[in-house]
Amino acid sequence: MNSKEISLTCIFAALYAIGVVFLAPFSFLPIQVRIADALLPLSIIFGMPVIIGLSLGTVVANVFGGLGFIDIIGGTVANFIATYVAWKICRNNKVPFIVGIGCQIVIVSMIVGVYIAYLFNLPIIVGITDLFIGTFLSVGVLGSILIVIIKDRVQSIGIINSKKK
Repeated sequence: MNSKEISLTCIFAALYAIGVVFLAPFSFLPIQVRIADALLPLSIIFGMPVIIGLSLGTVVANVFGGLGFIDIIGGTVANFIATYVAWKICRNNKVPFIVGIGCQIVIVSMIVGVYIAYLFNLPIIVGITDLFIGTFLSVGVLGSILIVIIKDRVQSIGIINSKKK
């Protein structure tokens, strides 16, 4: 990783952790809308620096969340897989980013929904459905808006390269 990629990793780790912790009342319930999850789709355009940064940010955020080890590990794994899969699917611009975002919503909802159901003693379908609603709002709606707003801007000022690895 070069210095620009390391900087992006640190920035996104901090943004995610701060966003989740400061909005904790919305971030750690069975029905959670993690506004910071709107950053997940940015992995599609920034790649590995954001994937790693958001994963590290998830560890930090979930340490403060109070749901314990299962959330620290489970949430981190969910966000890592979701961001990595979306990046791999969409990185050559042959697949619309909305497909990658859809994958992120499903992956996070399934993984986190299952252990949230366990932690809060809910039926699994309720845990997954509740997570899906919040994830759809944060990743699907806010994340889509965010990626549309910044994609061309960051390429034009050289924050990311137009070539994909």
